[in-house]
Amino acid sequence: MKLAALLCLLPLAALHAEGPYPVDPASLRQEGVPKGVTTKHSFSGSKIYPGTERAYWLHVPAQYDASKPACLMVFQDGGGYVSENGANKIPIVFDNLIAKGEMPVTIGLFVDPGVVPAQNGEAQPRFNRSYEYDAFSADYARFLIEELIPVVAKDYNVSTNPDHRAICGASSGGIAAFNVAWQRPDAFRRVYSMIGTYIGLRGADEFPVLVRKTETKPLRVFLQDGSNDLNIYCGDWWVANQDMLSALKFSGYEVNNEWGEGKHSHEHGGAIMPQVLRWLWKDFPKPVETHYDECRSRMKEMLVAGEDWQLVSEGHGFTEGPVPGPDGSVFFTDIPKNLIHRVAADGSVSVFLENTRGTNGLAFGPDGRLYGCRAGSGEIVSWDIATKEEKIHAKDIKANDLVVANDGTIYATEPPKKAVWIIRPGQEKVMGTDRCNGVNGITLTPDQTGVEIADPSGRYVWAATRLADGSLANVQPYHHLHLPPADPDPRSRADGMTMTRDGWLLVATAMGVQICDQPGRVNFIIPPPPGARFPSNLCFAGPDLKTLYATAGDKVFKRQTKLTGVLAWEKPVMPPKPGL
Repeated sequence: MKLAALLCLLPLAALHAEGPYPVDPASLRQEGVPKGVTTKHSFSGSKIYPGTERAYWLHVPAQYDASKPACLMVFQDGGGYVSENGANKIPIVFDNLIAKGEMPVTIGLFVDPGVVPAQNGEAQPRFNRSYEYDAFSADYARFLIEELIPVVAKDYNVSTNPDHRAICGASSGGIAAFNVAWQRPDAFRRVYSMIGTYIGLRGADEFPVLVRKTETKPLRVFLQDGSNDLNIYCGDWWVANQDMLSALKFSGYEVNNEWGEGKHSHEHGGAIMPQVLRWLWKDFPKPVETHYDECRSRMKEMLVAGEDWQLVSEGHGFTEGPVPGPDGSVFFTDIPKNLIHRVAADGSVSVFLENTRGTNGLAFGPDGRLYGCRAGSGEIVSWDIATKEEKIHAKDIKANDLVVANDGTIYATEPPKKAVWIIRPGQEKVMGTDRCNGVNGITLTPDQTGVEIADPSGRYVWAATRLADGSLANVQPYHHLHLPPADPDPRSRADGMTMTRDGWLLVATAMGVQICDQPGRVNFIIPPPPGARFPSNLCFAGPDLKTLYATAGDKVFKRQTKLTGVLAWEKPVMPPKPGL
């Protein structure tokens, strides 16, 4: 019988058999190497995953000194890593590498996914693994950071420095590991993803695109997979991992990989575990860096290397309506506290106006007055910023946001009616459009021939043509936004917006600041500060209009950019023709 025919008779598992892989000496117990202590524990009472129970293990190396903060490495599906007889043998590997100085003193935290126990003997438990691991959300990161790690930190001195923390997982645990660091680079910066599930189970198939479009984060990532990995109804693991590698390289991440021919197992990933850990912890304690010079995304042309979000003000109720003033200051509202604050050019923050009756969005007009949407009284009002003398421009309008054009025409959104109103100088309000599925933020294009209208209920910013008389035409859902894939309320939550002189539209959304080109495509995303609420509104300010301000929950942030804002009350600016 010919070899080809014989091979056809063999079971598939035999054709795709793995290994044996070379054994790294660090995966074997070595004489004279101090042995750490491994203990098993249980955790319940989670508020993020209510009703769940789970096991977790700790491996504390012999070199641990309670007077010095230890590094931390978290493993998903923890029981598969803590065993000294499995493919990974983490306690052995840790002990050997730490003893040789090839990785720092590190506590291993091995976490199993949660299970909601069955209600009776005739029922199945709820197995939370896919819900926790495959979900493209910040929930699992929050579970580790806010619930489980604090329990460990009660008994052990664990470093809070994100450069001192690593995370690892395989399959769904692999995407969970990457997602935790992606969502919270302020807590984890070293990732080992084995046979990662970057496919369409719960939204992770969007990861490669979002890695390309989103500001590069200071992460060091190692990917492992095999060409005989799974290829089923939700995607092809082998292809997806290669796509992730390409995306990470495109965006300038510090990334390494090893591909093999293995199937969906720990065999290859466990065999190379020592070399991966040496690479993840190389040059420690030198911090993991962001490589702007290697990035091919829009980041280099939009952001300033080394600049990040800076806190401007905090402790408010809910901040909204940031707008630059003619005097170089920035104004913003605190809706529940009925205040308008002013950020001076020197950075000091003071109260500009009290008792604002729920004023939300703000805008300056060509007359130098500060306009506001006073929802509490159902009015559009304006104030002289020197005397605070007030004028009423429209009544019976529960407006959310507004913009004032160079000719003094006001455009205001009223979410309950899904309407955009037009208030011409000295005239009563008239309907601009009620065609949008929802309305919130509003802004003008640089040439002031277009009006952009945010729809928080869906995934679009609507575009309208502004005619010579100020009326609106050609209203359509135009700018296509990204939605949070694993959010139980999957809306863009598009809110306030601002424009640049050359036509970029910046939209405050649940995903962060999404930046659209003139044809309506998201080119780049600036995430909110780690751990902060997503932004509610935006503006450019500063002497050169390059400082981006963002209101976010009880805080206000700013960061320097290479973009240049445009002021609606000034003379219109013609942007360049976009690439189509």
